[in-house]
Amino acid sequence: MNHRLQGFLGLHLGVLLLGGTALFAKLIELSAVDITALRSVFAALALLGLLLVGRGAVRLRQPRDYGMVLLLGVLFGIHWITYFHAMQVSSVAVGLIALYTFPVITVFLEPWFAGERPHYQDVLSALAVIVGIYLMVPAFDLDNAVTLGVLWGVLSAFLFALRNVLQKHYFSHYPAPVTLFYQAVVVAAMVLPFMSAEPWSLGSGQWGLIVLLGILFTALPHALFAHGLIHFKAKSVSLIACLQVVYATLFAWLLLDEIPAWQTVMGGVIIVSAAAYESVRANR
Repeated sequence: MNHRLQGFLGLHLGVLLLGGTALFAKLIELSAVDITALRSVFAALALLGLLLVGRGAVRLRQPRDYGMVLLLGVLFGIHWITYFHAMQVSSVAVGLIALYTFPVITVFLEPWFAGERPHYQDVLSALAVIVGIYLMVPAFDLDNAVTLGVLWGVLSAFLFALRNVLQKHYFSHYPAPVTLFYQAVVVAAMVLPFMSAEPWSLGSGQWGLIVLLGILFTALPHALFAHGLIHFKAKSVSLIACLQVVYATLFAWLLLDEIPAWQTVMGGVIIVSAAAYESVRANR
């Protein structure tokens, strides 16, 4: 199996695992800041252990790379906070749907860094994703909490898109675990000073969810996601990642007994079709 195919399959596995992260915004009884702080700590520890076991190089090659990874970490940390906050002030569906404007943002953001014009196929795929996301929204009332969820979700989407493009063009020469380890450390250093005392009163079950989120649903999928950015363009990775919306909907149905409406099913079909098309085109 060649490296490109490994990256392709790993990317889809990472997206599947990332689809489960939305559930933790509701399952863990903490604020978005507290969840982000603890998530980053366990993710950093897991990635450090992986690097030590594999005897991989941890140091960065050039001093300027530390400045870039600092920027990437700050963008990543604020993205995580706004991601969980969007779902906590509204709902999992609204937060995720708003977040998945990031493939559209990426399609028009990446050409600035690559000196290219957007390809018409990418624009059509992005438009299909917009239609699918629109259909998945059961109701949109600007006078209720949905507005806040959408605004926070779109902000999270912009930060995620910018981080992905910067990582692709300025930091893709490092292995995925190294890239994510440093970003997780930056997130932890940035957010831990603002963490409340509430986590220390949680039971073992809640702590188990936090550890699970940090290791299995953060360190592993984001490492796979970063590995995908090495082999594919950020816009291709972003459009493939739209499958996360569908996976999250299925997880919510199975674990939280949230049965999706027909609009959600129709929107999911359109998103899956756009992501499948982009997957085939990117793999070629």
